[in-house]
Amino acid sequence: MADMRLIVAGAGGRMGRALIRAIAETPGATLAGALEAPGSELLGQDSGVLAGLAPNGIELSGDLWTLSKNADGILDFTVPAATIANVAIAAQRGIVHVIGTTGLSASDNAVIKSVTSQAIVVQSGNMSLGVNLLAALVKQVAKSLDEDFDIEILEMHHRQKIDAPSGTAYLLGQAAADGRGVNLDQRSVRARDGHTGARIPGDIGFATLRGGTATGDHTVIFAGPYERIELAHKSEDRMIFARGALKAAMWAMGKKPGFYTMADVLGIGTS
Repeated sequence: MADMRLIVAGAGGRMGRALIRAIAETPGATLAGALEAPGSELLGQDSGVLAGLAPNGIELSGDLWTLSKNADGILDFTVPAATIANVAIAAQRGIVHVIGTTGLSASDNAVIKSVTSQAIVVQSGNMSLGVNLLAALVKQVAKSLDEDFDIEILEMHHRQKIDAPSGTAYLLGQAAADGRGVNLDQRSVRARDGHTGARIPGDIGFATLRGGTATGDHTVIFAGPYERIELAHKSEDRMIFARGALKAAMWAMGKKPGFYTMADVLGIGTS
């Protein structure tokens, strides 16, 4: 079987460079293009060199339409506006679109899902095996415990992260809401300041920390009468997300058009 030809979106960023390294290390995958924002000062630079590898002859380009002509998939960890622009082109080309972008709005997600009748999309707030296993556990625990146990989600990321709470925190919050059978948007508390009053039973709280170079730490706390259960995941290197995204892309190759998640990729489900 021929190697899967992959484009890395945001190739000049931290995650993009990790994806390029992961592709270079993965049998069955090959780098077909490196995408950057039009006007970026990195355009024209060798993607291998930027990723800390030997030159690979693939320069950063701002033209996804041209890059995607000879590609099988795109790995997209960028920003919402870029991802939404990429969605239309990936769908037109009929290539696999793996989306790890966070900070997407409800309307952004609606746009993504609107193309899945003709496109193969794998989307997740976190691509790591460990986090997706954690989400499955969170859903089960939330389902097993009643509202005597309050749910709080604590996350920490590096100082450069631009959205909060993290996509992973939302992923875990959604798992908890699914376990409880409630609507996350209606029951989540994402900020507390001043005289807030007593906590409302059944709410799902979020707390955000930013600082240093933390790749991503997440803890889901079930706080009940006189006891707490804490489920946690700590990332040590963003390569775990890169390898997960590659696994997702290679799994999706040849699948029917549709919307998939990492639970589908890993075969773990969340029911």
